[in-house]
Amino acid sequence: MAPTPLTHKEIKIILDTADWIIARGGRSQLAKILKGSKEKKLLEFDLDESPGYGFYKNEKLEDVTKKINWMIKRDFIELQNFGKLPLIVFTDRGWLIQSYQYADKLVREWEEWIEDGKKAPDMTYLKDRDRQMILLMLEKIKETGNKAFIPYLQLWEEIDYKKVRAAIRKTIRVLEGKEPFDGSTLKDREERIQKALEGQPEYEIFR
Repeated sequence: MAPTPLTHKEIKIILDTADWIIARGGRSQLAKILKGSKEKKLLEFDLDESPGYGFYKNEKLEDVTKKINWMIKRDFIELQNFGKLPLIVFTDRGWLIQSYQYADKLVREWEEWIEDGKKAPDMTYLKDRDRQMILLMLEKIKETGNKAFIPYLQLWEEIDYKKVRAAIRKTIRVLEGKEPFDGSTLKDREERIQKALEGQPEYEIFR
């Protein structure tokens, strides 16, 4: 009997949770996190704080593993050998979706900093991140129209590379009202994500 297809919500939760152990953990570890295992190793690495911890707490571990296998078969994640260990990594499809979620998370974090009155956060944590994800974050900041982001952007501009600095300056100009916001990049990305969430077609899986 073929496993029931996962909902878009489930796919996003599993990807967001997998992000905590990418290239560091395998299928069984991801299943235990989603099940909400109290295993000492998981708690030592704070994996109980991951987004999907206990999401499938009412299901058998075997059934949670089947869901992960479905994700692999549908081309959202895959197993790659690092030494002798098969560890989870994102496919291009999976990262397309997760990078969007992660960009959202970064923007929400900034919003929380603004609410808390955080003045001068260390922006080096954004340097050397995936370039497309960072540019996506900047598009999302433009979309907010929130000028309160400008001091953070200025701090960030001081420490990053030339191309990112140029994108940051453009974002500041948009927030200042000196340039219009073009939402076509985000719209295109959202359309691509909706298509990606359908997973690899069955005819490709079984051919």
